[in-house]
Amino acid sequence: MLNREDIMAKKKSLKAVIVILISLVVLAALWIGVSLGLYAIYFGRRFETNKAFMYHYESFEGLERTRYEFTSDKGQNIVGYMYSSGSDQKAIIVFAHGYGEGGHNSYMPAINYFAQNGFYVFAYDATGNDESGGKGIGGVPQGVIDLDYAISFVEGSGNFPDLPIGLFGHSWGGYSVSNVLTYHPEVETVIECSGPNSSSDLVEGGGTKMIGPVVKVLMPVIKVYERAKYGEYAANSALIGFASTDAEIMVVHSSDDNIVPIEYGYDIYYDAFNDDPRFTFIRLEGKGHNQFLNVDQNKDLYESFVAFYDKYLF
Repeated sequence: MLNREDIMAKKKSLKAVIVILISLVVLAALWIGVSLGLYAIYFGRRFETNKAFMYHYESFEGLERTRYEFTSDKGQNIVGYMYSSGSDQKAIIVFAHGYGEGGHNSYMPAINYFAQNGFYVFAYDATGNDESGGKGIGGVPQGVIDLDYAISFVEGSGNFPDLPIGLFGHSWGGYSVSNVLTYHPEVETVIECSGPNSSSDLVEGGGTKMIGPVVKVLMPVIKVYERAKYGEYAANSALIGFASTDAEIMVVHSSDDNIVPIEYGYDIYYDAFNDDPRFTFIRLEGKGHNQFLNVDQNKDLYESFVAFYDKYLF
């Protein structure tokens, strides 16, 4: 029979276990809450192009466009434009924009350059950006989903000529054009700029800049959340996409990129595919994440883009 001291000792032990369990539950809830809260801050809002810096297509001599609408996965309306110049277009480039500055408008000089060199360019605003619907972006894999639907619209709507299709994407768009190849292996040519291998790489790279190395502690929760929300789109990667297609791939990244560090994308692809003749790697120096998008300052690079499309889209 237990004496009074034994009973008291057991009660103290039980209380200690309960306190520990409650503490663990609180810490787990805090861990999950902070992880999902930061994700919502980062991806749960809309992005609109600053009107003071907005490009107007009429400012580009000879550039014409036609507006189109299609729906994405949750029925949200996506707005895109087919840009062209002249009447002898050689192929269609589907253009995927980056994250954080609104939709495709920020890329108008690049879009115009491709149009002036004989390509149709279908550029759209992803979910939660500019003219397209959605209360917010929602998450990184949404970029792949919207591009998946955009390519299917170009191929199947009957609005566009039957021409070879190439892709161009920067940052979030670079991630998207690489990953979408899993679902569209028929795409013939891809130029991927400054993009990460996977959605978690983009979150970790951007999160590290925001809150430092502590973001690594949050990543397990974010990975589970994305997988639950987006299914196979979240589990996909550029490596899987590249292996799913025979497309010719150009990878462009600057070594000093502090938004998507080069080790999150280019270095991974180079290690896996540098001996594959389908791949062309351009490692830039001193161009950061966005500087090489200035067409006037990087004419040689854009000439190489056009030459790449000319070589492999026909």
